[in-house]
Amino acid sequence: MNRFFFTLLSIVIVSTSVFSQETNQKSHYNTSKFKQLNQELPTPNKQHTASGAPGYEYTQQKVDYNINIELDDVNHLIKGNETITYHNNSKDNLDYLWVQLDQNVRAANSKGNDRNGNGPKTLYSPSKFTKSFMGKPFDGGFKIEQVKDENGNSLNYMINQTMMRIDLNEPLASGEEFIFKIKWWYNINNYVVDRGRSGYEIFEDGNSAYAIAQFYPRLAVYNNIEGWQNKQFWGSSEFALEFGDFNVSITIPDNFVLNGTGTIQNPKEVLSKTQYKAYLDSQKTYNNPIYIVTPEDALIASKTKSNKTKTWKLQANNVRDFAFATSANYMWDAMAVKLKTKTVMAYSLFPKEGKELWEKHSTRVVANTLKVYSKHTFDYPYPQASSINVEMGMEYPMICFNFGRVNENGKFSERTKKGMIGVITHEVGHNFFPMIVNSDERQWTWMDEGINSFLEILAEYEYDSEIFPMSKYPKNIVGYMKGDQSRLAPIMSQGDNVFNFGSNAYGKPAAGLFILRQSIMGPELFDYAFKTYAKRWKFKHPTPADFFRTMEDASAMDLDWFWRGWFYTTGNNDIGIKDVKKYYISDKPTKNAIEIFKRYGIPESQIPPSLFLVSEESDDFSKSLEKKSPEDYQILKDYIQQNFNSKEQNELTTPKYFYELKFEKPGDLVMPIIVKFEYEDGSEEIKKYPAEIWRKNDKEVTKLFPSAKAIKKITLDPNEQTADVNLSNNSWPKNTENKFERFKKNHLKS
Repeated sequence: MNRFFFTLLSIVIVSTSVFSQETNQKSHYNTSKFKQLNQELPTPNKQHTASGAPGYEYTQQKVDYNINIELDDVNHLIKGNETITYHNNSKDNLDYLWVQLDQNVRAANSKGNDRNGNGPKTLYSPSKFTKSFMGKPFDGGFKIEQVKDENGNSLNYMINQTMMRIDLNEPLASGEEFIFKIKWWYNINNYVVDRGRSGYEIFEDGNSAYAIAQFYPRLAVYNNIEGWQNKQFWGSSEFALEFGDFNVSITIPDNFVLNGTGTIQNPKEVLSKTQYKAYLDSQKTYNNPIYIVTPEDALIASKTKSNKTKTWKLQANNVRDFAFATSANYMWDAMAVKLKTKTVMAYSLFPKEGKELWEKHSTRVVANTLKVYSKHTFDYPYPQASSINVEMGMEYPMICFNFGRVNENGKFSERTKKGMIGVITHEVGHNFFPMIVNSDERQWTWMDEGINSFLEILAEYEYDSEIFPMSKYPKNIVGYMKGDQSRLAPIMSQGDNVFNFGSNAYGKPAAGLFILRQSIMGPELFDYAFKTYAKRWKFKHPTPADFFRTMEDASAMDLDWFWRGWFYTTGNNDIGIKDVKKYYISDKPTKNAIEIFKRYGIPESQIPPSLFLVSEESDDFSKSLEKKSPEDYQILKDYIQQNFNSKEQNELTTPKYFYELKFEKPGDLVMPIIVKFEYEDGSEEIKKYPAEIWRKNDKEVTKLFPSAKAIKKITLDPNEQTADVNLSNNSWPKNTENKFERFKKNHLKS
């Protein structure tokens, strides 16, 4: 019987091939969605290998900074001078260095607004209208006072918007270092009024809080992929930076408290005796944070007026950036976090406007994020992570700025609580991507925002599964995926050029990785490959190809079809049930079978003893089965009893029903087919067909599903795990319930 079925299969294949040759003789390119990504990915080399790992010739630069800063709280400006040591670890000789001047995006002559072509809005607030069309431009941007070498000789430089080229008197040879100094100042923007990733705000009591970042001229990346990564900063796509060691001295008003990137080197000098003791005690405190700067301390400091200053000294090794926050109004709590191989500190600084919410959650959220991310990547390598309460969200090594305030009565809504937990998780998570796994944010926004947003899902779920259920992923991206194609861009687009920045750079990549983990690879394979990527590129500069290749290299899965569809196109997923037919077994040839045999010269009388599948919708059904039910029909049962011993029979299943499932794919994307079967006896079963089922036919595939029980209902993607944009074709029998009826069932109580 096995030989016969093999022969019959061969006949069908041959006949299909013959007919296709007769009807279509035109050649075509390989348009299969399963073709390899070789054309899209860069050629592997000795720096970025075919496996996705760094090669033995991989190099990257190192930049060390010694910075002295003075914060002028009266005039809201910052002055600084820095000594920069640039280590040329590449094999190239460098004629010049490129330095990022990100504050220049706020310069009065910035071209940032001129490049936008959106036209006027219909509605403006009076303050926004006067600021946009009647006010004097904010005098922002770096005021560069001098650029000198280590001997005090002036260096030639040229400023092109947010980039400054420093021309070297002689090329910097491979393996050499160059030391130079920059002196500068700039006016700090009010980020509440002018928006931005850093700046100051003024509290009701007249005191200010400062969240200071992108505050110093800093080196652009030079690597073996693009050379100098010196794309202009337009305000949205973020930063590409080199790792280095920082020693930073920050002079602030005497009544201010401060935290930033790195470890405070003089805590005993800048804290009171009580605060210093709490600072030490917190390093042995787990589970429940304790105050270093208490609410009472913050209240006294906020009412203190003094012309005195103090200098906080911070030091950080192997970081790519530096930021800090400071205010007289901040209280500060802390606790220690045990990871697998070490203990680190979790800190939160916040004013009274956030107290009731932040003292309950912030530091605990920091600790949870460090634990979950460490589990999925590597133990957090830095000594601390700080969460600072400001009215925005932004991230830097060891410190991040997060929103979330209470109302005038000290109360907060569940929405505010959820948003605050979410933003802290997200921004603390950025310590791993891209602060350590250091991708180029200016070019590939998704490599930090998307990957981080994916891990954020897992961390939030572990913190509070009730307010952060997994069930909303990845269906939360469906609305974007089925949107107007003229307003969509592939994920693999430079960040400044995408539509709907949030969905493109955050939501869609995160949803794709969620699908990859839950529905394609499975958590075990995915987690191992993902951790391999993180460890390979820890403190290095990965590219998208390194990520794609590592995920395949460490899992033995060919995922090129997934990367191409989800990352390189704007297609969406729509898989439906086109038809379902029920078949029974017959030992009498059907009309279709007779015709096939006749075509190859085999008359009906010479057809060997065989089993035939008969559709109950065909003309053969009543004749072949003589109206017998499957329970009464003995053909298969008799055959098994005659040809198998009792032990073999026990190892076999004897299906009573055979269902032909015909699936269609109106959508462009390739995805697994997840099928839920509900049986008449009330039981259920889920069957998953891999995405490769579409490799020979991108529009329609058919599967035969044997079953011992009668099927009552079939549903595709029952838990909405593949971002299917059209659920109306996902059920058999077809779901005739309209949208209003579904809304009533899901949202209105009876």
